[in-house]
Amino acid sequence: MLIIARRSIARFLGPPKIGLGVPGGPLRRGYAQIRVTEQKQASEALQDQIRAIPIERYRNFSIVAHVDHGKSTLSDRLLELTGVIEKGSNKQVLDRLDVERERGITVKAQTCTMVYKHSDGLDYLLHLVDTPGHVDFRQEVSRSYASCGGALLLVDASQGVQAQTVANFYLAYSLGLELIPVINKIDLPHADIPRALEQIENTFELDPSKAIAISAKTGYNVDTILPSIVESIPHPTGKVDAPLKALLVDSWYDNYLGVVLLMHVVDGSVAKGQRIVSAHTKLRYEVKDVGIMYPDKLSTRNLTAGQVGYVVLGMKKSSDAHIGDTFMSHGQEVEPLPGFEEVKPMVFVGAFPAEGASFSSLEESIEHLTLNDRSVTLQKETSNALGQGWRLGFLGTLHASVFRERLEKEHGESLIITAPTVPYKIVWRDGSEEVVTNPDDFPDPNVINSKVADLQEPIVEAIMTMPQEYLGNVIKLCENNRGEQVDIQFLTSGQAMAKYKIPLAHLVDDFFGKLKGATRGYASLDYEDAGYMPSKIVKLELLVNGKGIDALAQVMHISQVDAKGKEWVKRFKQYLRFQLFEVIIQARANGSKIVARETIKAKRKDVLAKLHASDISRRQKLLKKQKEGKKQMRSIGNVQIPQEAYQSFLARHD
Repeated sequence: MLIIARRSIARFLGPPKIGLGVPGGPLRRGYAQIRVTEQKQASEALQDQIRAIPIERYRNFSIVAHVDHGKSTLSDRLLELTGVIEKGSNKQVLDRLDVERERGITVKAQTCTMVYKHSDGLDYLLHLVDTPGHVDFRQEVSRSYASCGGALLLVDASQGVQAQTVANFYLAYSLGLELIPVINKIDLPHADIPRALEQIENTFELDPSKAIAISAKTGYNVDTILPSIVESIPHPTGKVDAPLKALLVDSWYDNYLGVVLLMHVVDGSVAKGQRIVSAHTKLRYEVKDVGIMYPDKLSTRNLTAGQVGYVVLGMKKSSDAHIGDTFMSHGQEVEPLPGFEEVKPMVFVGAFPAEGASFSSLEESIEHLTLNDRSVTLQKETSNALGQGWRLGFLGTLHASVFRERLEKEHGESLIITAPTVPYKIVWRDGSEEVVTNPDDFPDPNVINSKVADLQEPIVEAIMTMPQEYLGNVIKLCENNRGEQVDIQFLTSGQAMAKYKIPLAHLVDDFFGKLKGATRGYASLDYEDAGYMPSKIVKLELLVNGKGIDALAQVMHISQVDAKGKEWVKRFKQYLRFQLFEVIIQARANGSKIVARETIKAKRKDVLAKLHASDISRRQKLLKKQKEGKKQMRSIGNVQIPQEAYQSFLARHD
């Protein structure tokens, strides 16, 4: 049609004239107008097709899997089969962030709508909600599952069931999702399908006969998944003619539209021009635009019960978008839906502009990123060593690392990140409790002795899977990190699963890296919050000539103090320049106890260079004068610590 139309226009216009073929000429504008008309017609046809589908033929599903088991690749194949994207046109369509594509992980949960013609000749409306697999992004996973009726349980045929597969399975199972087992990567030479089937039956108690063996990479057997989704996953139970009740699943910030909301319409419908109100904030809005993700935003006339789509309200502040909030029509009060449990940040770091970086530019970039990631907490703080900065709270160390990488690559910012700390709980003698996330706020020893009843640190229950031959190494690693054994299970085909209660402070100190090292990369890890426990914790500070460096202070268990103190003073000594006076580097615990010390000798000038060798009295007089001068310089001198010293010292914690 397009080719014929172009030929007709060419005949009508006659021979080419000056200006017709250049960009912006009449011919180019004619082609563009035809293209826009065709797209509009296709959009109208798709909307008519969707409107003709009743809620009984809706299916909302997600994919449950361990990180790197092929969720994003499988999503691409399903979108190709349903005609949403052309075959081979894109990779990782639902991974829209640069960092997601580079690292091969999913960070932000995305959604996409598909229309599938089943073998019964009827159209079905499928909503795929892609989910992250890494433990740090558990909040994104729980949001995604809540809008679904079922899920594909994806297992790598070569690796089998992993720790995050288990954790995400229990999360999906607790929400009542119907699960379809799918075994992926069967094209790999070391794929072991019988082992994967046995693990699915023994670990999850699912019927292995219902499992679907596929290769998402090659597309083999993927076409059998869609019929299984239609036949196994229940349809949404909402009522189209009921008052509006919509659950806020996610939000992101658009430079032109403001805050865009991803909503699951449970009951009723929402359309452009409708006035709606938030059950949580009581703020009222007029709907500016609604639509589905196909895979990008596609405006529709409305969203009805059972659908998952985007809504634009002209909302300016992302802080007004509370995940789990219920939206309803203005003037029609309904009972709010049970919201999500807000996940509290468990890892905190200080962020400061590096030398030469602009504070205002960095602040703007950080605020922009937090608009798209509401699980990051942001609070301004000031350091005597690094100046003005922020205290950022994250779900985990990978979450913090991804955030920093996005700052550097997407916004071109340069910053100094302090060592990660965890929240400690202080139980005061008057019965009140306080959670401390910044080492600066940790009470002094005198206050602890007189006013504090108990000090507590957070612990997690960690689930680790590994080949059985590495179980001894893992047990030793957990015990070295003050771990307490909960359970050990031997899975099929030589795999073992260990559960340990481990202090969170040890987990964020590169525990996953140490675990990979102890198992030659074969172990996987997942964890969940297990509350607080009483602990002997103290603050360790680094002193330079008696002055503390607040940016390098850490709160830790008393058993770590000696080893950490010695390591700190030796490492920091490497990065300090020689001064004209003696510099003493010390590690101080609990405000008084010096646990380690290093000394940088003074840089001495050769005051005897011009003396004759026989002038002994003059020689002694000059040396004595230099010695007195050094004492005075030490008493009043300030050590100039370059920012490179902080960056080098903290580099290990990146």
